[in-house]
Amino acid sequence: MASSSSSTKVSMKLLIDTKNEKVLFAEASKPVIDFLFNLLCLPIGTVVKLLSANNMVGSLGNLYQSVQSLNQNYMQPFQTKDVLLNPKAQSSSTEISGLLTQNDEDDEETKLYMCPNKCNHYEVTYDSNTICPGRPNLYGSSTHYMNREVHPIGNRKVPKKKTFVYNGFVKDVVTFMVMDDLVIQPMSTISSITLLNKFNIKEIGTLQEKVVELGMAEGIKLLKASLESKMVLTSVFLKKQN
Repeated sequence: MASSSSSTKVSMKLLIDTKNEKVLFAEASKPVIDFLFNLLCLPIGTVVKLLSANNMVGSLGNLYQSVQSLNQNYMQPFQTKDVLLNPKAQSSSTEISGLLTQNDEDDEETKLYMCPNKCNHYEVTYDSNTICPGRPNLYGSSTHYMNREVHPIGNRKVPKKKTFVYNGFVKDVVTFMVMDDLVIQPMSTISSITLLNKFNIKEIGTLQEKVVELGMAEGIKLLKASLESKMVLTSVFLKKQN
């Protein structure tokens, strides 16, 4: 899977009500919709990490910092904090513009590890940083890491515990309409006219089109705004950021 560059950019066209300083909706292509849908695949731990604990609204940031500050000695002997601080998404796309992707992986298989010491404990793990749950002081050390790679009989590959979404989520045949509150639907001329009536637009001259780029920085702002507001596009692309 090709890793995505942080400089990757996609664009979408906003329709702005300049009188009320509000984004009515955006015209978006497949890459933008795939990116927005991919937000649903992010583990909560990854969301908190991306937004950083200090910028989180509510208490999830405190929860994340608590795990960071907790001494490893308080964790189960076979568990690491990394599974909470750097969780891996269970679903990933090979072609989505990975504007928020932090852990692109190219492996086609999952590696297995066991304790390198002869402690008569034959359990295996996916994480080489896992502490062996066998007798802790057998060799004069309080911890044994299960970092010896082992292979299944016949060297058969162990499939990744992850769902790969090939070619993204939506078809590349239509333009989509993204509302200010991230309601998404296929775009049509009729739906556009209906929306203008819904917003009670009397003066067409107050409407303005604006093409904006969506990259890593904007992606994080969208993610943050989606957790705080019903006016996501307006807050990210129109409101002045503090």
